[in-house]
Amino acid sequence: MLYTELLQLWNDSVELVDARDWQGALAKLQQISEPTSRIHFNSASAHLALGQLELAVRSLDFTISKDERLAVAFFQRAAVMMQIDRLEEALSDCIWAQKHMRGNAVIDYRQLGLRFKLFSWQVLHNAAAVYCQMGHWDQARDVLLTTSQERGEGLVGNLEVALDSIKRRVPLAPLLIPEGAVFRPRKQEIEQLQQRDFLGKAKVISSLIPNDDFGGFEPLRHQKPGFYEPKTDGAQVKDTRYMRVRGPFMAQGPGQLTVPGGAMVFLFGEENRDGMINVIYDGQRGLLPMAFLEPADVKTPKGKKDNRVPSGIPLPPELKPPTRPQARQKPATPPRETPPPSYTTATHAPPAASEPPKYTANAASKQAGSPEGAEAGSVVVKVHYTYSVTLSVPLDTQYHELKEQIAQKLGHPASQLRLRHKQHGSRVLTPLNGEVELGCSLQEVAEAGRVTLWCQKEDPLANRTILYQMVALYDYIAQGPEDLEFSEGDTIDVLGEVNEEWLEGHCARKIGIFPSCFAYRETDNIMQNSDS
Repeated sequence: MLYTELLQLWNDSVELVDARDWQGALAKLQQISEPTSRIHFNSASAHLALGQLELAVRSLDFTISKDERLAVAFFQRAAVMMQIDRLEEALSDCIWAQKHMRGNAVIDYRQLGLRFKLFSWQVLHNAAAVYCQMGHWDQARDVLLTTSQERGEGLVGNLEVALDSIKRRVPLAPLLIPEGAVFRPRKQEIEQLQQRDFLGKAKVISSLIPNDDFGGFEPLRHQKPGFYEPKTDGAQVKDTRYMRVRGPFMAQGPGQLTVPGGAMVFLFGEENRDGMINVIYDGQRGLLPMAFLEPADVKTPKGKKDNRVPSGIPLPPELKPPTRPQARQKPATPPRETPPPSYTTATHAPPAASEPPKYTANAASKQAGSPEGAEAGSVVVKVHYTYSVTLSVPLDTQYHELKEQIAQKLGHPASQLRLRHKQHGSRVLTPLNGEVELGCSLQEVAEAGRVTLWCQKEDPLANRTILYQMVALYDYIAQGPEDLEFSEGDTIDVLGEVNEEWLEGHCARKIGIFPSCFAYRETDNIMQNSDS
């Protein structure tokens, strides 16, 4: 809604509050579609005047969610919490109110439109009132005695009356903001309401790090290219110095801290004879009872984590960008009639635990719904090329015979085709052993009557040896004629290591150099972990 409409409804509700028409004021406030923290605070004041305590607490919850540093909202909610016997939450609100006083003896809210001054001694008085209702009379007296060091209007008389009540074991009444004290719009804005138009509203800027869900503290460490993931294993949680406060604690002596319940603190030192320990909270160092502390509960994500692809927050690069190596001129290589022997070096023998089950003719006859009506003793082969083709061949068909049939389907010479498949549990496209080893049949790679292969028309690797293979983590756009361009998920044949930062590789019928940090290499250990 327009800001002018909000101002008009806000001003009308304030006029009804002055006339003690609380229901009418609530009706005006409820017409505001985008209420601010001050609007919610005014709604809470109207609910309190009508005796609707639960609704008042709900409005104060919205107030604090809109403005987490509004001390007067915590002060008012603590007083209402005491009236509905939610004492732990009331004490916690007193602590938060004292924290947001920011060491000031008084905060004057007239600049925000509320004709009320909140004194630090008033917050401490309500904390003492909570202790009285809990039956902790000594703690209530100690908190009141600390108010003698404060200053403010009405302190002396209230302090004497409060101490006398505690002496007679009479609970203290909580202090509340006077009835009818609400946030009012600025007079200048109301006077010029018809002449001025207020436009625009604040927008939230997203986090600099995408998918940043980490919360906590980690020490500084040496940064290097790669990925940083905060450790949350059991050993770290056991040895951590971070603790969580079980419940709210008010300082009762010199050197002690006032901490709300559920806050995270860092242990600084060891427990003394009195059961106190030095902690650091919100940049301050002080004492807390060890009995109030418990180990921080670090929750591990549900489900098994996939360690094959790095995840987390990417570490910043080094101070200098990668040094580009000099491009090397390679002589043109004549086409070969048969695949080079170096293909055998690119194959990966998967661990025994990750081998797929062998396929037999008897198993083929039991498969229901096999595509294209595959008969017993045959296997359906699906080949991904620029388009996909499917053919049914006998199970004992050798690789070189299958390659000839695929070549006839695609209309290319068999010597220019290269077949690859994915090992069970891996993402790497691995060349078939049978392209260079005779006697290998489809039974080695068939599973459940099917085989899926990837075909490439290429032969750029003549007289080259494939050291190992990597999988692309991101898209890489060539920055020069010597660069190798690829897309995320592509398999890259690594032919050589140019330096610590650049590799020479082959992908999609091209050979070039690329930054090593753009791809990762699968290992047997990773494959075993993914299958277990």
